[in-house]
Amino acid sequence: MQTAPDQVCSAPTRAPTISDYRDESEGAIRGTTYKDAGVDVVAGDKLVDAIRPLARSTARTGADAAVGGFGGFFDLAAAGYRDPVLVSGTDGVGTKLKIASAVGRHDSVGIDLVAMCVNDIVVHGAEPLFFLDYFASGRLEADVARQVIAGIAAGCRVAGCALVGGETAEMPGMYAAGEYDLAGFAVGAVEREAVLTGDTIAAGDVILGLASSGLHANGFSLVRRIVDDLGLTYDSAAPFTAGTTLGDALLEPTRIYVKSCLAAARAGRVKAFAHITGGGLVGNLPRVLPEAVAAEVDAAAWPLAPVFAWLARAGGVAADEMARTFNCGIGMAAIAEAAEVDEAVSILESHGETVHRIGEIASRSGDAPAIALEGAEAAWRG
Repeated sequence: MQTAPDQVCSAPTRAPTISDYRDESEGAIRGTTYKDAGVDVVAGDKLVDAIRPLARSTARTGADAAVGGFGGFFDLAAAGYRDPVLVSGTDGVGTKLKIASAVGRHDSVGIDLVAMCVNDIVVHGAEPLFFLDYFASGRLEADVARQVIAGIAAGCRVAGCALVGGETAEMPGMYAAGEYDLAGFAVGAVEREAVLTGDTIAAGDVILGLASSGLHANGFSLVRRIVDDLGLTYDSAAPFTAGTTLGDALLEPTRIYVKSCLAAARAGRVKAFAHITGGGLVGNLPRVLPEAVAAEVDAAAWPLAPVFAWLARAGGVAADEMARTFNCGIGMAAIAEAAEVDEAVSILESHGETVHRIGEIASRSGDAPAIALEGAEAAWRG
């Protein structure tokens, strides 16, 4: 019995080949391309070529900072380590990126990204060795990405670590037009006997505050809310500093404390550091304290930077909210024995830090809080 021309056979007699998917009229394979779907592989490859010189500029002993392979290498022996412990950290920049996009300035957020990671690991006395980044957007804008990565390379040079790799992800539909996100990952090392843990902190020790460069990369959701509520734009004149726009003032990059803190740690002049990020002094200083002690901090011991005074006043932000949202002018805290304070301050200042004696360590008993911030309401409203 013959099969009718329009009858469909129940099973194919052979496996399909690529020729079955060709358009007979043009000889081309039917269907869309990855670029049609919004991902331009060629543009990504060109970006990698463009950032290779930026990565090479961060080369250091132990790493050649080459990019483009599947993994980044680091030679601990070549860097002079005998019995190292590795210390890692990862972080992002948060909604500060929204301001960068609004202003159209993308170089400084790369510095923020590095700073947020390396400042965390130097707290333990670790030297940052290498860094990797993750840049994600809905559509790759090569010039924006290159600005961001140029900032990352600049931050790595300041921190002394090599930019050994990263990922540039183009994901249509995940991000709005012009938006992107960043994540960073840093690895450092410290000789086993030199790890800073804070376990020797005792009553009578002194708390030193290292001045911040501004907001760093925390609290920007609240900052943006205040800006919106006041009806300001980021190209408005900054209300707390002359000669610059609000956007540029808010984008001041996070200070990198690596070289100063490493010098003080290696000289044996400090017992611990605390990186003051989200949660402020009240949230971060207790993280390095043994249970038997507490921090007593005097908010009047350092000048409140103009940006924080403006936020408190214009936004009607209470002192306790300021203290747990922003660094309020102290980007890193160091704890030293009273007899070592002068030398610790000298070392830190010789590396460019502005140092304030902001409090002391006291004994703690029962359910007493791990930190007492005194005088903030009066000092920050004055």
